[in-house]
Amino acid sequence: MSEMSHLTLQEKLRRLPGVDELLTEPPLREALRRHPRKLLVASVREVLDAKRQRILALAGASERIDLRPAHLVELVLERLEELSRHTLRPVVNATGVVIHTNLGRSLLPEDAIERIRLLCAAYNNLEYDLEKGRRGSRYVHAESILREITGAEAALVVNNNAGAVFLALSTLAKGREVIVSRGQLVEIGGAFRIPDVMSHSGAVLREVGCTNRTHPRDYEGAIGEKTALLLKVHCSNYRVVGFTAEVSLEDLVRLGREHRLPVMEDLGSGSFVDLSRFGLAGEPTVQDAVKAGADLVTFSGDKLLGGPQAGIVVGRKDLVDRCKKNPVTRALRVDKTTLAALEATLRLYRDERTALERIPTLRMIAVSAAELERKAHDLASMIRRSDPDSLLHVEVRPGFSRVGGGSLPEQQLPTFVVGLSSSALSVNGIESFMRSRRPPVIGRIESDAFLLDPRTLQAGDDEIVEGAVRDLCRSDHATMQVGPR
Repeated sequence: MSEMSHLTLQEKLRRLPGVDELLTEPPLREALRRHPRKLLVASVREVLDAKRQRILALAGASERIDLRPAHLVELVLERLEELSRHTLRPVVNATGVVIHTNLGRSLLPEDAIERIRLLCAAYNNLEYDLEKGRRGSRYVHAESILREITGAEAALVVNNNAGAVFLALSTLAKGREVIVSRGQLVEIGGAFRIPDVMSHSGAVLREVGCTNRTHPRDYEGAIGEKTALLLKVHCSNYRVVGFTAEVSLEDLVRLGREHRLPVMEDLGSGSFVDLSRFGLAGEPTVQDAVKAGADLVTFSGDKLLGGPQAGIVVGRKDLVDRCKKNPVTRALRVDKTTLAALEATLRLYRDERTALERIPTLRMIAVSAAELERKAHDLASMIRRSDPDSLLHVEVRPGFSRVGGGSLPEQQLPTFVVGLSSSALSVNGIESFMRSRRPPVIGRIESDAFLLDPRTLQAGDDEIVEGAVRDLCRSDHATMQVGPR
């Protein structure tokens, strides 16, 4: 006869220990030294409530319910660990997507991390003018280096590029028309749509041209008394190919000059380095946009730039100054950590070779296929050593990485990946197990294999992957069914 099957419902419920009684167990008394009592009590109550609900749900059934103190303590400690765990935590990015929006986008350079540590552990002159001995502006801290690198007259940093676009439109075109090509009315991740941003900024959208072809005459025919701005938008995460025509920034600037209208370009990612040498063509640089005569240029700090999340506006001083005075700027302002990290990242661009070596985003984009092949074989060897029973089939194969973050959507970076598969385990099971590790290992499934791309692995990640595979090979294989979950 199963445990407690002969007991009445009330007798089963009375066998549940009380909260205070369970807290006297030695492992839980020890846990009180490391965790707040409030959190431990909450864990105990959740476990006891779950057992109580289980008893009630199985009233009259003969299923065994384990109420041993040791078992309950184990459940409490597991729940306590879950409640104590940070929701935002490190993961191993083995996807090969360099700027992975879901995984935090760009990694900060060590220079930026050290600068954050220094400035966040001490008071600083965020809004204090040390020369004049009075209140200053937080916006001066990154402005000079941005002017130096881009060649623009002025610069302003806000919380992200969507904020930068919104601020510029609100400042320059509220209640008036902004002319944009239909082919550039993009929607990117998070349902960010240019028409919606324009509407909420107070500007009035004036579409011109067709989805695939827009000409200078389309812009010129739309210019009228209500026109405030000519806008060019980077297509970010898609491309229109085939029978196409697009107005160049130079032609748009020429048209703007003729009609005394400012021209703004939203570059989205905003690169400071020509990436064509790495096989990534067609990505304009911020410097090129400024040199072409754009009156305002907006771009992100945490994509191809490789810094913290930020939206950056550079361009004519009179227009940037107007943006600074807009009350919306305060709602979009950045804090000391962003400014510290951004300035430290920007300083690396004073020497392009230094930027390519010390900014992780650029370094991952620039790494050679030969180096990636070597790393893939090294990783495969480590994995095989962790799998003495050869549960896994481990294969190095050529593949492709992506830049990510909405940048260069059609272009791929040649790489070599390590593929894991097994006749005993489903590929979905392998992926799920690796994702459940601490830290989680995030890869991708392709061609019936779980792929690990060394392009996005950081120092020490190989050992983490090796440990995760070792745990996988020692786990209860019966819990993983062959085929999809």
